Amino acid sequence: MEKAKSKTKYYLLFIFWLAIIIFMLATPDFRQWFWLALPGTCTYLAYSLDLI
Repeated sequence: MEKAKSKTKYYLLFIFWLAIIIFMLATPDFRQWFWLALPGTCTYLAYSLDLI
């Protein structure tokens, strides 16, 4: 039986990247660049859901 890994770090990093995306979408000057934060958001969501 495998020992369960703590995913708290990955959830916190996902929330951090999600906050960056929300900030970028809410700010007109950064709205065109929100896609730069997508890889971090998707990666840490996958880690936190144990897909990777």
